Amino acid sequence: MADSARARKLAERIQQVVAQMLDTRVKDPRLGFVTVTDVRVTGDLQHADVFYTVLGDDEERAASAKALESAKGIIRSEVGKQTGIRLTPTLAFHLDAVPETAAHLEQALAEAARRDAEVQALAKAASYAGEADPYRRAEEDDETDEAQA
Repeated sequence: MADSARARKLAERIQQVVAQMLDTRVKDPRLGFVTVTDVRVTGDLQHADVFYTVLGDDEERAASAKALESAKGIIRSEVGKQTGIRLTPTLAFHLDAVPETAAHLEQALAEAARRDAEVQALAKAASYAGEADPYRRAEEDDETDEAQA
């Protein structure tokens, strides 16, 4: 079994090779503006999950996914040549959900900021239900004790 440092190094190298291949050798017209965001290799170095993003709408994402599937063999053979390991890992391409997640988080943060501003505005206009300071102080206790004595 390989150590995680070796798997990490192999993942980085696979990411570089795949990005280079998509830039220079894969000439599929269906392939959109693809960015390889991450590669994860299993501990036994037999399988690699390649995560990517595509600039554009759902139709362009679907077309790019088909182009990547059809180019998987060429990319895998080049990965084998450039990494020089005994067994070339199988490749699986996955659309990375990071941009959608980031947009969702941005929207949630904007909503939270809007609600905070509403609460702040309500707090400025609010008044006390009773006295401003309903707690007794030590000085007042001394005065009431003296008055009773």
